[in-house]
Amino acid sequence: MSEIPNFDFIKERLGAKVIAATQAQGDDVVLLDVAGLRESFRILKEEPQPGFNFLSDITAVDYWKKKEPRFELVYQLVSLTEKRRLRVRVPVAESEPAVESLTPLWPGANFLEREVWDLFGISFTGHPDLRRVLLYDEFQGHPLRKDYPVNLWQPRVPERQVEGTFVDERSRNKLMRLKHSLAQKS
Repeated sequence: MSEIPNFDFIKERLGAKVIAATQAQGDDVVLLDVAGLRESFRILKEEPQPGFNFLSDITAVDYWKKKEPRFELVYQLVSLTEKRRLRVRVPVAESEPAVESLTPLWPGANFLEREVWDLFGISFTGHPDLRRVLLYDEFQGHPLRKDYPVNLWQPRVPERQVEGTFVDERSRNKLMRLKHSLAQKS
């Protein structure tokens, strides 16, 4: 840890929560323990040093049959004032795929966490609205998991009316024009 000076402040503040620290492809990478995750990120965000005040992305990796724990969350942080980036990786066990939500720290984490839950099935405790964001509610499973069956047939659902959307208004207008033109022909 000490041979990489950029990590000294992180090691001082987070202590044993830091599992490992490396540099990969020019980025600083920290592997953090899942316990007390929100507090660790609060320190990374609010302390003047390091001051990683912008969460740019959250995604996940599935190491099915290759590594334990099976999942790893990947957070991309940016210090806008110091123009530095930090990749934070967090191992997540398959037996309990859940971590603390970061939406209290970064409201923008809302959509990113929903996307990870939707596609990988990793839950975020304390999330204000954890529901599917890319797939429909009846979709079964999480398609970016490596054990997701590629030929799984999903249940068909009836078309739903969503009042006030552009598509509904356009369809209604088209129907009204059709009815009007048929009435004129008869």
